[in-house]
Amino acid sequence: MEKFEISVVGTDELFNFQVVNKGTERCEYEVYESGQLVAVFEPDEHEYIHICRNPGGLDEEIIVGIADRIEAHYL
Repeated sequence: MEKFEISVVGTDELFNFQVVNKGTERCEYEVYESGQLVAVFEPDEHEYIHICRNPGGLDEEIIVGIADRIEAHYL
């Protein structure tokens, strides 16, 4: 399991998240903000990251930014 920090710029503020790479066979990336799970991403067959759960109700702009940062970290 690996943890790393990312920041995403929203419309009016900067969001800071902690990403946890679960390192499982079906790799999942759990995203936390202030210790609360806000999103879960997973790669598709082409290794692009997609949202699979959004319990934090994040806006699409933030979701895309998180996915881009996760891909940049691993590619």
